[in-house]
Amino acid sequence: MFAAPAVNGEPKCGWRVGPSMGDEKDTRLAMLAAVREDLDAKLAEAARSSKSPMHTPVVSTADGDARIMVLREYDAASGTLRFHTDIRAPKVEVIQAAPRLGVLAYDREARLQIRLTGTGRIESEGPVADAAWAASDAFARRCYLGAAPGEASEEPDTGLPSWVEGKRPTEEELAPARANFAVLLVQVDRWDWYHLHHMGHRRAIFTGHGDSREGSWVTP
Repeated sequence: MFAAPAVNGEPKCGWRVGPSMGDEKDTRLAMLAAVREDLDAKLAEAARSSKSPMHTPVVSTADGDARIMVLREYDAASGTLRFHTDIRAPKVEVIQAAPRLGVLAYDREARLQIRLTGTGRIESEGPVADAAWAASDAFARRCYLGAAPGEASEEPDTGLPSWVEGKRPTEEELAPARANFAVLLVQVDRWDWYHLHHMGHRRAIFTGHGDSREGSWVTP
């Protein structure tokens, strides 16, 4: 038996063994609500802080390929994740043809695994992409000046033009790179929350979109 995070004063992810938990429906629902709150908080922090262990989750596409990507934003109300990508990257074509995606994040210290499933879409134009580009650091945007991802090279190479190596480009110099920039937006419809504990693991599944999600406990 265990008490959920943030329920009855318990700290988030503070699972404990004890006889106090009953089987009442309201208790179970309160615990699920606390887990959902904790899940959203973890993802929001992952997007805000590069120090979060969930800042760089694994994103898997329908072709079975997977890669580490930086989580740029998480909107709990809509259940949307935002990542950045080069529009020329091979994964873009894969996502456009088969948009179902999986996202895996793990916090070793908290012993918490979060698996997300949803539908991705690529946006290279429009207010979301424009705002994401404008908010990005010049050094981060610099990589979009380079050759397309996956191009053959005879030697180890950054792919960047020689004139920009080790340099912070100006806004004028970065202008041509904008055409290669895009955002990957993932509309999540399934959240899988898995907490590891030596007294027994706990797992909850949430389905739906944003605030309308419904949760249930499942065996680990």
